[in-house]
Amino acid sequence: MNAGRRDLPQLLGEARRWFDEGLLAALELRRAEQVSTTQLQLFAVLDEEGTTVSELARRMGVTRQTAHQTAHGLIAAGLLEQAPHPESARQKLIRRTAAGRRAHGEATAILDELERVLAARIGPDGVRALREALERPWGLPVVGRPEDGRPKA
Repeated sequence: MNAGRRDLPQLLGEARRWFDEGLLAALELRRAEQVSTTQLQLFAVLDEEGTTVSELARRMGVTRQTAHQTAHGLIAAGLLEQAPHPESARQKLIRRTAAGRRAHGEATAILDELERVLAARIGPDGVRALREALERPWGLPVVGRPEDGRPKA
């Protein structure tokens, strides 16, 4: 690795923080319900019809306990609710309340504005290229594995 050159995961993390910090600052200016970056992440991976805590944890890359605590903080704030799972009596779905849907719409509008700010700074072609690269399927990481992604025997 080149000395002083930041690696791609570090750059992607910094980009994510730029959006998170911009979103949190805009929400604070609008006097919206204050949330943490972990709560933002949970909101971002939540399906419209609801998602189980286990699936939220997997999507967020956190423990089930962390996802559970994060969801319950948003439930206490009135932004999420628990609902019966249509296929399992033992599981619950976490889904947005009416207030949560409004907050999600507001956050989406703020993120769109942040994307316009980014386009003004790095150019619309840069944003378009970035989006296109990130939307392409990456497949499994193959470092130390054969090309099909399975561990070597």
